[in-house]
Amino acid sequence: MQQGQPMIIMGDDAQRVKDKDAQEYNISAARGVAESVRSTLGPKGMDKMLVDSMGDVTITNDGVTILQTMDIDNPTAEMIVEVAETQEDEAGDGTTSAVAIAGELLKNAEDLLEQDIHPTAVIKGFNLASEYAREQVDEIATEVEPDDTETLKNVAETSMTGKGAELDKETLADLVVRAIQGVTVEADDGSHVVDLANLNIETRTGRAAGESELLSGAVIDKDPVHDDMPTDFESADVLLLNDPIEVEEADVDTSVNVDSPDQLQKFLDQEEKQLRDKVDTIVESGADVVFCQKGIDDLAQHYLAKEGVLAVRRTKKSDLSFLKNVLGAPIVTDLDSLTADDLAVGSVERDEEEGLFYVEGEDAHGVTLLLYGTTDHVVDELERGIEDAIDVVATTVSDGRTLPGGGAIEVELARRLRDYADSVSGREQLAVEAFADSLELIPRVLAENAGLDAIDLLVDLRAAHEAGDAHAGLNVFSGEVVDTAEAGVVETAQAKEQAISSAAEAANLVLKIDDIISAGDLSTGGDDDEGGAPAGGMGGMGGMGGAM
Repeated sequence: MQQGQPMIIMGDDAQRVKDKDAQEYNISAARGVAESVRSTLGPKGMDKMLVDSMGDVTITNDGVTILQTMDIDNPTAEMIVEVAETQEDEAGDGTTSAVAIAGELLKNAEDLLEQDIHPTAVIKGFNLASEYAREQVDEIATEVEPDDTETLKNVAETSMTGKGAELDKETLADLVVRAIQGVTVEADDGSHVVDLANLNIETRTGRAAGESELLSGAVIDKDPVHDDMPTDFESADVLLLNDPIEVEEADVDTSVNVDSPDQLQKFLDQEEKQLRDKVDTIVESGADVVFCQKGIDDLAQHYLAKEGVLAVRRTKKSDLSFLKNVLGAPIVTDLDSLTADDLAVGSVERDEEEGLFYVEGEDAHGVTLLLYGTTDHVVDELERGIEDAIDVVATTVSDGRTLPGGGAIEVELARRLRDYADSVSGREQLAVEAFADSLELIPRVLAENAGLDAIDLLVDLRAAHEAGDAHAGLNVFSGEVVDTAEAGVVETAQAKEQAISSAAEAANLVLKIDDIISAGDLSTGGDDDEGGAPAGGMGGMGGMGGAM
């Protein structure tokens, strides 16, 4: 108050949610995101159909794809989406698990808050539990060598199970492992580095996934620019070009006044000479094949065909970068500076039936995984599954550790955390126990998604782990507790460590907020009232319901 008048600090449109209401608002939003992907977890998980504003349809059960495609209009919910994105970037898989654990941590934290336990005590307990759990992951993990093909195949199959690649997972897992081993190099310190820049994925429709193949070199889905061009070379000088073979245009708008037909002809002759000079530069360098990222003029196409040069235009930037790795050639950005040193030797072969070029370098290495699927939706989901498998196998090779799957590691960590909680003093002990309960969400959801009795199976799993079987996990197909490591259900240790770490940090970030001040509507979109929260009330997740 100032001389009897209220002091205005916030604008009329500003919204504020405080204390317990803010905590409830944040936890509700975060849990909403986590629960939206929970049903996709595991081999028996269901798929989501996502339709964007343009009408494009995506059918997937890949956690990060679902969350990135959904129209989420809530700042707290977007923080949980970041968990999935971080998990995808760092480990390549386990996005659904990370988000689900984060949601369960917040659910259990809410119970603690209702018991008047301060958020800082919960946060400290979660930090202690997260650190201890990651230490135990390293202790439980099994060492694996880069040449242990059988284990790597199991890792790939575990990642693909429940996704579009499941029916042909043995064949595809073999392709993935061979691809990773083909681009793995040993560093000076003895560690193994997987260079995924030398691995490319190309997709085609019309054939079964089991017909997919691993090819040495690059696959380019383009046609020659002229029908009279040669298409096959055993040993060709290849030019990678990021400069148009077209008439150069002025940087500013210009106009040309022509008074007679002779002047027009001179103008056209000059353009033709420009194109002829560009083609002569290519021919004089000794190039037999040109992969151009930009356009190629029709007249230049004619000249190149007459010279017996194969040219491909509008080559994708990603394909050109991959060709650079396969051939060991630089990408030329200025045709005037082209020399013979800018070319690389490689073989080029045309598959007319598939409409593909196969390019293989002499010295440099690179492999292409050619994936087939019956329809566009099938092959898109297959590609997502294969990319996850590639990432986890690559992580396993470089990290060298695996864990039993099927919920085995979560139940074992929960058991050890409960023992550890006895040594933790204060109210943090309750938070550590809540963390242990949260980890057991994974086997519980695996069972639920498979139509099994989650309570009975969780009791059986706990009993097996109490008896000393650290590898006891759930076989969702038989509904029995088995040694999952022996059954070939294995995960990478780094993905599990990352999931635990990112879930705990995201939950703590949400719990530490006790005041939300928004300049306007409490949504990230800023339009409509959907997703906003009235002062002291609960907000929604704008746009989310419509996207699901």
